[in-house]
Amino acid sequence: MPKASELKRGMVIEMDDAPFVVRDIQVRNPSSRGASTLYKVRLNHLKTGQKRDESFKGDDFFKAVDCERKLVQFSYIDDQSHVFMSVDDYEQFSINSSDIAEERMYLTDGLDNIVAVLLDNQLLAIELPATVSMTIIETTPGIKGATAAARTKPAILATGLEVQVPEYIETGDVIKINTVTGKYMSRA
Repeated sequence: MPKASELKRGMVIEMDDAPFVVRDIQVRNPSSRGASTLYKVRLNHLKTGQKRDESFKGDDFFKAVDCERKLVQFSYIDDQSHVFMSVDDYEQFSINSSDIAEERMYLTDGLDNIVAVLLDNQLLAIELPATVSMTIIETTPGIKGATAAARTKPAILATGLEVQVPEYIETGDVIKINTVTGKYMSRA
């Protein structure tokens, strides 16, 4: 049974005898003495899709729902959903694009090492790999003599994601992005 302090995006928990998937977590540390840390959690009901915002203390317990996890690869976008294919048995799973709003900016054709969270063979959430390699499609020209510790400039990637990169990086370069922080790591 996980505590509120152990919740992560994509986890499925049971509340009021219904399954909910954790969509977002915000940690609030109160400034007064003796006050406990609060976790503001946005949940989505698995069957109805209804959103629910709750606040919990760090030591509140939840009943975890047993979910299957499969390694998948991103295949394609179909109207209002993203389709993923299982690496093991080539089974396809789709999820509404709005349910993975933050993650979809890192999805490129053929991206693998994605973990799919499934309940009753329905895709609930995805967990991205720690880093992804993406191509820069637009940035200002590189400056000769710029070093790695120099200033940064904005760069737009193939999915529309904008990141800050060192000045020596140019259009067409492939770079590694941290999917947790959304920041530039290195050239790929």
